[in-house]
Amino acid sequence: MATVSIRLPTVLRPAANGQSQVSATGDAVGGVVQDLISSYPGLEANLIDGAGEVHKFVNIYLNDEDVRFMERLETPVTDGDELAILPAVAGG
Repeated sequence: MATVSIRLPTVLRPAANGQSQVSATGDAVGGVVQDLISSYPGLEANLIDGAGEVHKFVNIYLNDEDVRFMERLETPVTDGDELAILPAVAGG
């Protein structure tokens, strides 16, 4: 299992005890997200939909590369990788 650093935007920080950066472990992006949610359950509603998939408006980047153009949640991770989770912001 790899340990990955995760950058959280301001809107998600309250669910992570105000932290801007946390770490989680996994073999792939999906496992890291699940480990993140197990450590900070308040993030689940912001990240995961009713079917157990990442919300379509949540973008996940692995080392600045959008995982949608890689292997999505199956994208492998290694120690020292960095995930950025960015939910889309809407408004007028």
